Amino acid sequence: MSTKISDAHRHLGKLPAYPFYGGPPVNPDTTARATIGELLEDLDAEGTERALVIPNYGVPDVAVSFAFNNLVVEAAARDDRIRAGLWVSPRPQDAELTAKALTLATEPGVRALKLSFLLGGHPTDDAVRPQLDEIFTTARDNGLVVHVHTSPGAASDIDHVGHLVDTYANEVPVHLVHFGGGMSGHIKLIGSRFFDWIEAGKRVYTDLSWAIGFAPGWLAAEIERRGIGHDRVLFASDQPWGDHAGEFARVRAAMGDGELGEHVFHRTFSHLYD
Repeated sequence: MSTKISDAHRHLGKLPAYPFYGGPPVNPDTTARATIGELLEDLDAEGTERALVIPNYGVPDVAVSFAFNNLVVEAAARDDRIRAGLWVSPRPQDAELTAKALTLATEPGVRALKLSFLLGGHPTDDAVRPQLDEIFTTARDNGLVVHVHTSPGAASDIDHVGHLVDTYANEVPVHLVHFGGGMSGHIKLIGSRFFDWIEAGKRVYTDLSWAIGFAPGWLAAEIERRGIGHDRVLFASDQPWGDHAGEFARVRAAMGDGELGEHVFHRTFSHLYD
């Protein structure tokens, strides 16, 4: 495999401390970067040639993450290694902030829109449909990828997020961040659903950040067995919520140094974002 490494999902911005789960205020994202300079130093140290950079999020005050949109757009303008993903929200109460964020969709270097249901809303709620339609229409009209957080249970479960693939992925590439995010999601996707979507013509992509032990190897084996999906998986560190060295080692071991590894670490990123 070549030395070209592209990171399809990482974050920029320093979040305030927050009392998660009833505990004291903490900053669990210990490697979060506040400045573009710090981000570039990390890319240099890792040997990361290209990166899609998205606002950091995770605290209930969504205005913090929306404010980072200007930072990631500035980062993409400053260094050609960086592509920007904008933070948007399907929640009705965030409609004004999302509309403002979408005005940045035509800025140079913007290649994706990121949404999550971790902070509220549900993929099938009528209340979020106008915002989802606006987000996906903007993505379609500007050739952008929509990133959606996935994790087992609640509104982020692939059972629910999958409705977005069914509804929008004929026209818009949908990147399922974290490949379901855990045991049940991995089994649902590798067992059939991911490949069923590909065979149905859906423009669906994913990454293996947060993937637990068995998933990367099984996914690689299923790609080989079925003969499809090699061009739908990307490497993502999810820094600072992921660990670049660990994420890289796990995916590299599963995908190998042949054609599949080339797609995962370089070619598919280039196809989507360059």
